[in-house]
Amino acid sequence: MTGVQVLYFASLRQAAGVDAEAVQTTAADLAGLYAELRARHGFNWEMPHLRVAVDGAFARWDDALAEGAQVAFIPPVSGG
Repeated sequence: MTGVQVLYFASLRQAAGVDAEAVQTTAADLAGLYAELRARHGFNWEMPHLRVAVDGAFARWDDALAEGAQVAFIPPVSGG
């Protein structure tokens, strides 16, 4: 198990009902973590439409998870 802090933004935050949560996961990479959280919270976004960041820097979906990392899932944002 790996413990990470997950941050949610925009519609992901609305779906999760929180802006952050501590998560214990067996996922090996960021894609696996998102799949677990998508199943738990019912997220509608597919991975190609999201950005993911770890400890404040953009990351790749196949990057491994590290204990204590802060992971942010960022959906597209439109402005007006």
